[in-house]
Amino acid sequence: MTDFTGLRALVTGGASGIGRATAELLAARGAQVAVLDLDPSGVRKPLRGYAADVTDDTAVRGAVAAAVADLGGLDVLVNNAGIGAQGTVEDNDDDRWHTVLDVNVLGLVRTTRAALPHLRSSAHAAIVNTCSIAATAGLPQRALYSASKGAVLSLTLAMAADHVREGVRVNCVNPGTVDTPWVGRLLDAADDPAAERAALEARQPTGRLVSADEVAGAIAYLASPLSGATTGTALAVDGGMQGLRLRPVAQ
Repeated sequence: MTDFTGLRALVTGGASGIGRATAELLAARGAQVAVLDLDPSGVRKPLRGYAADVTDDTAVRGAVAAAVADLGGLDVLVNNAGIGAQGTVEDNDDDRWHTVLDVNVLGLVRTTRAALPHLRSSAHAAIVNTCSIAATAGLPQRALYSASKGAVLSLTLAMAADHVREGVRVNCVNPGTVDTPWVGRLLDAADDPAAERAALEARQPTGRLVSADEVAGAIAYLASPLSGATTGTALAVDGGMQGLRLRPVAQ
């Protein structure tokens, strides 16, 4: 497909995992793509890498401005940068809560704030936020992470309402458990990594983890000009976890 030919895209957290898969897919479908990341040293052509910490408003504004100048404009913003957290509501102190919310929620705000003046000039402006199944389903040991992604879901809807008449579409993807480096580190730290992986796979009706490429495909769908009538939507990419209730397999 070449539906992104002539469009300019910016992907945060684009040096690995879902972000990298998304940046590479958009480029393969014709977009010029800039990647914002804490460490963009591994970003290779045709992608363009820019260093930015999404908790630093000055750094974000500078990186977005540099990327837009190099791309010659901006049509698509993918807010993907984020961090995880484990534990119940008791298990993380105030500093950890502030850190996760600063990255996962305010990081999105800062990048969007810097990008909107440029997106308003596009004939095909789209923002896609990486949310999570944690925003719509109660998951154990994910209180802080779920709170941050619940905010992303609500923020997506509010942004869609605020900017639809400016020609800017806003949607989000809600992945289930994705086979990314972050999940890999969680598994490595588990007492029984194989059993933990099996449990994560079993809670998704497809019986496997979601791939980063599958989430990238959903992001590209929402960002594409072919989806011009889609805004204010949360697209689940979770192996059926949110909507399906399968009967137990008979033993």
